[in-house]
Amino acid sequence: MSKLQAVKGMNDLLPEEAARWQALERKLAAWFATYGYRNMRTPVLEQTALFQRGIGEATDIVEKEMFSFTDRLNGDELTMRPEFTAGLVRAAVEHNLLYNGPRRIFSLGPVFRHERPQRGRYRQFHQIDVEAMGFPGPDIDAELITMLDRLWRELGLSHMRLEINSLGNADERRAHREALIGYFEAHQSDLDEDARRRLHANPLRILDTKNPAMQDLADRAPKLSDHLGADSIAHFRELKAYLDNAGIAYTVNPRMVRGLDYYNLTVFEWITDQLGAQGTVCGGGRYDGMIELFGGKPAPAVGFAIGVERLLDLVKQGGLLESAEGCDVYVMHQDEMDGSGGAAPKQAAHLAFRVAEDLRDAGLEVVLHCGGGSFKSQMKKADASGAEFAVIVGADEVAAAQATVKKLRGDPLQERISIISLKQYLVDKLAMEQDT
Repeated sequence: MSKLQAVKGMNDLLPEEAARWQALERKLAAWFATYGYRNMRTPVLEQTALFQRGIGEATDIVEKEMFSFTDRLNGDELTMRPEFTAGLVRAAVEHNLLYNGPRRIFSLGPVFRHERPQRGRYRQFHQIDVEAMGFPGPDIDAELITMLDRLWRELGLSHMRLEINSLGNADERRAHREALIGYFEAHQSDLDEDARRRLHANPLRILDTKNPAMQDLADRAPKLSDHLGADSIAHFRELKAYLDNAGIAYTVNPRMVRGLDYYNLTVFEWITDQLGAQGTVCGGGRYDGMIELFGGKPAPAVGFAIGVERLLDLVKQGGLLESAEGCDVYVMHQDEMDGSGGAAPKQAAHLAFRVAEDLRDAGLEVVLHCGGGSFKSQMKKADASGAEFAVIVGADEVAAAQATVKKLRGDPLQERISIISLKQYLVDKLAMEQDT
């Protein structure tokens, strides 16, 4: 029978690598708490119409990349989420989340896009998503950017650069859109097939072209900044003042866009040159029109998303967040054999079992050896476990109501400790190890 394998682009996360993810998640939990963001979780599966409305039918994600299907039991059109924002906004509207005022929320988990797998970009990948709903001013935009700057510093990522832009309001974008269409229509012979397809449906996306032959044409296109009104200019100017005051360097990129009408004002991206062509690690911005679009009362909102795989790739290159495998104590045991060749009563095994539970009551991380084996093989497993101490229970220890404690790291130490005193002894020893 042939072996079954994982779906292409959907990867297993083995224990050694998962430990690094857990280390990142612990750091993220403290980071979210520092800024007062609370966790919110939405289903992986949503109605397809949610993403058609929330992302836009003229986008590559909706047109080419979504994992969508018809539920054969009831005919519903469903999609595995390709991003978080639409589902979070849907939940905020459905549960009237903003009734008592603005909310700071975050989510973390898998998202799905049917594209060619490549480094840091898979068909099932993971995102950190942060949203601030109900806040209208540039101060919250600046907070999101500042908290990201703090995260990069805490992770030791010194090569991140920030690009920002303003998309203005709907009227300003409409005027810019008309200017773009006129400009690109006058240069239709220079457009590639993708640009011609987008010309009337989503001309802003032409500015984001990756085709080298079209870069000069895109650079000379009408700029949105030339169409911004006083309020939009003031919002962007104030955002830059916050960033300047915080000492955060940035570049204004007039070609940074979002192709849908409910995105407005601030957009930003954090970029690195450490990941090859896929350089964007985090993207964010305002979407003040989306809550109303989903049936809620009009309310401003801003957020960002980070690709976890790309982030961990960067962190791994710097040698940080190494997988913190290991435990505090490895408990092993040996029972004597009786004279007839049969197994003696497993007194040592039962005592070791109770000792392990007692140590866990003290908050220690304990691995209990299971499955038998010689003393030599158990010691090899104890050493490989990463434990600081081995606790050994044999026939002699059972008779004396003691356990042998052996230090596995650093200076050698081995001594007999009474079962009654064992828990406090190990707590104290481990505390001393941490202090040094």
